[in-house]
Formats: sequence, C-alpha cells, structure tokens
Amino acid sequence: MREVVKNVSLKSLYAFPEHPFKVRDDEEQQELTESIRKYGVITPIIVRPREQGGYEIISGHRRARACAKAGMETIPAFIIEMDRETAVICLVDSNLHREHILPSEKAFAYKMKLDAIKQQGKYIDNTSRQNVGKLESADIVGRGANESGRTVQRYIRLTKLIPPILEMVDNEQIAFSPAVEISYLTEEEQSDLLETMESEQATPSLAQAQYMKRLSAEGKLDMDTIFEMMTEEKPNQKEQVKLKKENIVKYFPKGYSTKQMEQVILKLLADWKRRRDRNRNNER
Repeated sequence: MREVVKNVSLKSLYAFPEHPFKVRDDEEQQELTESIRKYGVITPIIVRPREQGGYEIISGHRRARACAKAGMETIPAFIIEMDRETAVICLVDSNLHREHILPSEKAFAYKMKLDAIKQQGKYIDNTSRQNVGKLESADIVGRGANESGRTVQRYIRLTKLIPPILEMVDNEQIAFSPAVEISYLTEEEQSDLLETMESEQATPSLAQAQYMKRLSAEGKLDMDTIFEMMTEEKPNQKEQVKLKKENIVKYFPKGYSTKQMEQVILKLLADWKRRRDRNRNNER
C-alpha cells in the first residue's frame, strides 16, 4: 500500500459507506473538539481516494467532525490506496478501541469485517455456523478485540433484529443474551413481540426468549402465545429506573466509576427525601 501524509480540505472528505460507528455530540466529542482547537490534530486521520474525487474516511470520523466544529478548514491525513475489503478491515480495527461502543455498532462492524474477510477469500475451511459464516474467519475478526469467534457470531446475530428492538438493546432495555435468541424470530414475530413489550412494559427473560426461539422454529409462535408469556409474573420484571451513563457523566469528576456515581446519586436522593419530609412536618 502506498501512503502519503498531507493536509486535505474537510469539504473533500466523505464518510465511509455504511460506517457502523456513530459520531455522537457527547461530552467525549466536545472534549476532542476543545483539544483540537488548542493543540491541533496530533494523529492524522486515514483516508483513501475516491474514484469520483475526494476521499473516504477510514479512520477519523470523530476527528473530522471535531475539526469542523473547531472552525478548521483542513485536516492532516494519511492518504492510502487500498481496496474496499482492506479498507473495511482497517476501519473496524481502528474503531474497536473506543471506550463506548454500542452493541449495534459492534454487531454491524463485526459483520462488515467478516464479509470483507470472506470476500478476500483468505480463510477457508468447511466449518460453518448458521447465518454467520466460517468459524475460522469469525475467530480472526475477534482477535483484534480479544473476543472469541463464538462471541463475534453472537454479536452478528443482532443485525437480524428489527431496528426498534435493536435500539432497545443499545438502551440496555433488553439484555444481550435474550436479544441474541430473539434475533432468530421472523420479522413479523419480532413486531408482535415489540407491540407486546410496549403495551405491557415488559421484556423477555433469557428463558422466555429461548422458548420463543424454539416455538418459532416449530412454527408455533403467535401473538397470543407471546402475550401470555410476556404477562407472566417475573421477579426481574419489576419496574426499574435506568439512567444512561452518557447523560449523567458530565456531572461527576473525571474518572468516577459507575459505582461511585451510584453512591453519590443515592446520597443526594436521601438528602432530598430528608428535606422533603422536614418541609412536610413544618407544614403540619
């Protein structure tokens, strides 16, 4: 591969087609923007030339967005000529180091990389697993992220979920293992499940999801069965309040663990309750 480093215009950059990693305007992105505004881009982004002109970003979508927000017009870039399959592998590997990666991002990233490896035809054996691909290739995909081929395959199963259910997985409303089982349901069955989850404010346990998968394979899963299962009393189905870490992290010192944040929140709630009880007593 031949590579050149030069400053390129931000207007000449294009997002990689079907780029699986979202660029979110969260606190981390804001910090990156401020850092670039003060010190510039320390590590050049990686791009490849487009036949239509300009460049596709392979690594550096967040840095490019930060530069635009910082009012810059150019960005340093490694310009590397490579085919699409090599570009996909490079894109996935360069983004898996991120601290916060959604299950959907990892799912589509692993699928893209697996498809690219299969397209290159580098890893061939006769072992396969349903709807995913060659086991050896899945093991290769997982090496960069220290995950087994089996785990890679399970993440790729999430790409079979309908978008609203996949969003629930990203929002931690449905756990990973039940979501994998749900992915084996047909789109119509998933839509029926989604409707029931929304109406009953409930999500399936792993055992329920596995049972649904079995009934679906036998052609016996219908709306009535789903409703009956989802209205069962389950200990883990009590109403819960969940806070997304990305929504509250800005209120805490840098480096606070999830446990430390929880302790602070509970203490503040206890103080709030004491003040409220005191006010009520004073009003009597």
